Amino acid sequence: MPPARATAIGFIAVLLWALLALFTVGSAPVPPLQLNAICFAIGGAIGIVWLAATGEARLLMQVPFRVYAFGTAGLFGYHALYFSALRLAPAAEAGLIAYLWPLLIVLFSGLLPGERLRMGHVIGAVAGFAGAALIVARGAVGFDGAALPGYGLALLCALTWSGYSVLSRRLGAIPTASVAVFCLATAALSLPLHLALEETVWPTDPATWASMLALGMGPVGLAFYVWDIGVKRGDIQLLGVASYAAPLLSTLVLVGAGIAAPTPILFAAAVLITGGAALAAWASARQAQA
Repeated sequence: MPPARATAIGFIAVLLWALLALFTVGSAPVPPLQLNAICFAIGGAIGIVWLAATGEARLLMQVPFRVYAFGTAGLFGYHALYFSALRLAPAAEAGLIAYLWPLLIVLFSGLLPGERLRMGHVIGAVAGFAGAALIVARGAVGFDGAALPGYGLALLCALTWSGYSVLSRRLGAIPTASVAVFCLATAALSLPLHLALEETVWPTDPATWASMLALGMGPVGLAFYVWDIGVKRGDIQLLGVASYAAPLLSTLVLVGAGIAAPTPILFAAAVLITGGAALAAWASARQAQA
């Protein structure tokens, strides 16, 4: 596959992740672990179709168990925290905090052997966290203590996905087919935890069913497969920069759907978080060229 085509395929994931908050809100009141189980079962079903179409099932036996365990932990942890955060805090604000992960990936990558942080990384980090602080403090208008648990989970969400992404570099190349196992294992792990910790709640209207199915097919399904193709066969730096558009796109989608109000504070936070991540990416690009 030509790198340009792989990069374009990978960018589909960014567009799908911009819809993650919208569909998560639309799937309420389904509890987080139940939603995890259902959505990843759908994502795993997509993988089974993928395996049947590509004939890559034989490659799954070559993947070490530690890779499956690591991938399952990353997908399960991120989405359980994300779904919980958006149940406990305003969707746009919690989503923006969760989308600190592109910035954190750049910062954590700078701590790896052979890498170093530049001034652009530091300034970008300050801008990104300033955006998160603006959300939590509600523009210094008042402190919303009721939403604080959700904001905390959103921050843990960002730390989980950034840590997973950086550490995954040490696992080496694995076939895209393995994503199907990650999804199915995440669903299998979520189900007993849901039954033990949550009350089962099923959607009562078509719109909620549609949101849940769309979540499993898109942001929590197809997105992982196309992203895997993009980062392995395309321009990973270009995709990394493109991912910084996700928080802004997600906010615009929520505003357009009438779920979030287009307040100056919200857009200021979106610009700070997106701009900070883009500045950090620019610093990384300059470092690579030096």
